[in-house]
Amino acid sequence: MTSSPLLPSHTAPAPAHARWSPRMWGLLVVLAGNMLIDALEVSVALVALPAIGTDLGAPLTAMQWTITGFAVGFGGLMLFGARAVALLGRRRVYLAALVGFAAASLVGALAEDPSLLTATRVVKGFCAALTAPTGLAIIATAFPEGPQRNRALSVYTLFGAGGFTAGLLLSGWLTGFSWRLTFAFPAPAVLVLFVLGLRLIPGAGEENGGGPPPGATAGDRAGRPPGTMTGDRTGRPPGTTAGGRAGRPPRPPLRRYGFASAAAFLAGLLALVQGITSVPAHGWADLRSTGLLALAAGLLALFVALERASAHPLIRFEALRSRAMIRSALGAACLNGSYLGLLFVLTHQLQSLAGWSPLRTAAAFLPAAAPLVVTALFSGRIVARFGAPRLIAAGALLPFAGYLLLLRTPWPPAYATGILPAMLLVGAGFVLSFAALNSQATSQLPPAERGAGSGLYQTAVQVGAALSVALVAALLTGSAPPAGAAPAEFAEACRPALTLVAAVGGLGLLTALTGLRSRRTGPP
Repeated sequence: MTSSPLLPSHTAPAPAHARWSPRMWGLLVVLAGNMLIDALEVSVALVALPAIGTDLGAPLTAMQWTITGFAVGFGGLMLFGARAVALLGRRRVYLAALVGFAAASLVGALAEDPSLLTATRVVKGFCAALTAPTGLAIIATAFPEGPQRNRALSVYTLFGAGGFTAGLLLSGWLTGFSWRLTFAFPAPAVLVLFVLGLRLIPGAGEENGGGPPPGATAGDRAGRPPGTMTGDRTGRPPGTTAGGRAGRPPRPPLRRYGFASAAAFLAGLLALVQGITSVPAHGWADLRSTGLLALAAGLLALFVALERASAHPLIRFEALRSRAMIRSALGAACLNGSYLGLLFVLTHQLQSLAGWSPLRTAAAFLPAAAPLVVTALFSGRIVARFGAPRLIAAGALLPFAGYLLLLRTPWPPAYATGILPAMLLVGAGFVLSFAALNSQATSQLPPAERGAGSGLYQTAVQVGAALSVALVAALLTGSAPPAGAAPAEFAEACRPALTLVAAVGGLGLLTALTGLRSRRTGPP
């Protein structure tokens, strides 16, 4: 679930029959290809979890970091990433994020320690937080408004929707050879995108299909302000000496970047997830669990205090005045969190307990992931036809019914009568509510606040995923029977985790129903 935290700028509409240049096609390949990789990173580690745990000798509470680490990096640094893009420029940040993503992929593939693997997942989540929304902003300026931009956005959206499905299949196949391949394969693909992006991603002031602005000279390379002398490789205005500051814009104060706020928020989320997963091993009375939870509360409180005291906060608190934003953020967090929590439990059940292969497990999840790919291009029409509140309510009810069905499924699981119907219900829920939640989130915000609201919404989605998976891993570990117990006992031990998944889905349903009530009583 990705949308841009940046407000797209507008250009003059272009004729519907205008053809794209090879440069525009190449730019779209780079942006959509990277969006595909960002999206599949969410699912690529799921079916590889049992193989990773066996190879590294790590418990579920450690292996959950391959999922939550990416979500924490994505959601925890989304708002800071938007600020970095605004101050440093889209091209520079986008290209740097591609390099960082490729490097983290290689290091993660070679990791022999769960902590190093977790660190790479956080880094990759941050890189995705930089590139996914920035890609939308680049499309908004590089493609003329009208049919051309709509076509580019459709391609971008389709690749993003297909990423989760592609990640499941690719990971299921590659894990059959080695789980390390699931983390290594993005590196060469991203490096190819980086090389193409060096030539194709427009710099400051470059629009009109990604080419240089009208009147630019040959010396005006990507990102260089028009009119800079060809030989002036530093990009300083004419007449400025190497050591002088005349004509150079003042360096923005460090406070504008929000380093302190971003560090407090990220550290608070990391401490919260670690504290949750430490409870089964150390209990509530140990500082390694309760102490971490208290530290998380303190860091998150510090984040709020820093933001309220800042002249340039990362969070625009005005967005939180919209009940539609709050309902959408909570509903999306519950939908995404319950879904990933369910897949975490089922991966453990099907592979570790029932002996399924990674590829077979991935194929079992497809009915939940594939429907969104098929309907992604029509989601806007569906929202316009039925309205967001109704779709969100129906989209929350169907997965909740699927979770309840799985709670009633006996062991061993019968795929055709238990898992498959649940997957279909979850998939239908995403089809109905995915676009509706995105649309409703910023619908009641003024245009000037919608970019900030979108970033806040995406942060909630990722934080919901991280907390749900961490809680599921803690319950699976805390409820596990002694070694040597019968498979049915291990399966029964999964029930508390599935109950939590259903509870999170139920919370999303209750949130959606309040939207229906607000729709009857008046605008939110």
